Amino acid sequence: MGKTIRDVATLAGVSTATVSRALAQGTKGVAEGTRTRVLKAAESLEYRTNFIARSLKTKSTMTVAFIVPELANNFFMDVAEGMGEKLITDGYTMLLASSGNSTEVEKRRITMLADRGVDGMVVIPAGSRGDHLQAIADRGVPVVLVDRLAEGAHVDAIASDNEKGAFDLTRALLDDGYRRIAFVGGDITVSTARERLSGFARALAEAGIVPEPEWICLGGMEVQDGYRRMKTVLESPNPPEAMVAVNLLVHLGMERYLLGTRVQAVIAGFDTSEYTPFLPACRYIAVQNAVEMGRSACAKIIEGITEKKSGSFPQETYGGRVTRLPVTIIRHEEEKNGTKSL
Repeated sequence: MGKTIRDVATLAGVSTATVSRALAQGTKGVAEGTRTRVLKAAESLEYRTNFIARSLKTKSTMTVAFIVPELANNFFMDVAEGMGEKLITDGYTMLLASSGNSTEVEKRRITMLADRGVDGMVVIPAGSRGDHLQAIADRGVPVVLVDRLAEGAHVDAIASDNEKGAFDLTRALLDDGYRRIAFVGGDITVSTARERLSGFARALAEAGIVPEPEWICLGGMEVQDGYRRMKTVLESPNPPEAMVAVNLLVHLGMERYLLGTRVQAVIAGFDTSEYTPFLPACRYIAVQNAVEMGRSACAKIIEGITEKKSGSFPQETYGGRVTRLPVTIIRHEEEKNGTKSL
């Protein structure tokens, strides 16, 4: 027969309420010595918390959902890693789901997760509109956006300083003497692409450069998009000397296209991976701190959950605050050698 919380309390010499508090990770108000005694008693009795019963009593499942556009994207998984570090410390479990880059799928996922009682949601939006996310927040489920913003969702968000990152990336190419610089890839319905294009355009404008229309080669955020756009850029009447890639996947597609040519290209792109040192055309990288982004988003969602549990969760004051994390520019040779950034 399984041991009960009362058995643990008897062995530890404390009340059942103290056992409940001691076993709830992240809960304060229990002396460290008492917590240690309770944990030892629970371990010796092989006691396991009945999470279903606890959720019914506390009206909390101690779960946070993380919805991403796709699971194969290393950047999104680095964000998840940062979230996981923080969540486990505070006693929460993460439920990971993919929207498949579809707003309609995203709507179904968040509705299902809300109906199943998750305590909060962290979302990387699949599209430009976030009215469905606001609707979930209006139901009293704390929602935090990460990486991307969405119109109509007046909730807190954690994002990189994309505009300045792209400005600095383009400025590095300008400082190297390049003047004909293209911007490759990007779905302008996605906030990150819009912000990066804005930073690129500002850097050229401050340098007194008016880009040729074909130097702004938008379309898509995936590897195949980078491959197609690279072909278009190189076949233009006045091909650029250097290029800014909107993200790592587009960058990989651009490099893949170059493998079948003798073109000597120079690329500066957002994001890095373990494969970045092997990209021959890469000159500069704009590095986002994805893990810290995850940690920050997690801290923000736990703050919202705590406010909700305490009854102080007025949506009109909770939402709409965007926290921007800095982007670091690294020269490719330094990325390979593990040395300094710009």
